[in-house]
Amino acid sequence: MSEPTGKYSITMPRDIAEAAKARSGPSGLSAYVAAAVARQIERDNLNELIAVAEAEHGPVTDEEIQALRDQLHQARDNQATGGADAA
Repeated sequence: MSEPTGKYSITMPRDIAEAAKARSGPSGLSAYVAAAVARQIERDNLNELIAVAEAEHGPVTDEEIQALRDQLHQARDNQATGGADAA
């Protein structure tokens, strides 16, 4: 069963509305806009979590971010080649 829906009136720049309409496909503009808003809510929630974590533990450094990216790339490379994870 799907969630109940409501009808809302929004205002947005015409060029953005037309681009969204062109990309919405068979699901329609309402579904496209709903998905975009849902993604924005997810981002907002993640930003709130990051702010809380950084307030408690301090900001994440660029070096820490790069180290985690390197680990992710290595894990993907290992998975693609069928190799074991290097821990």
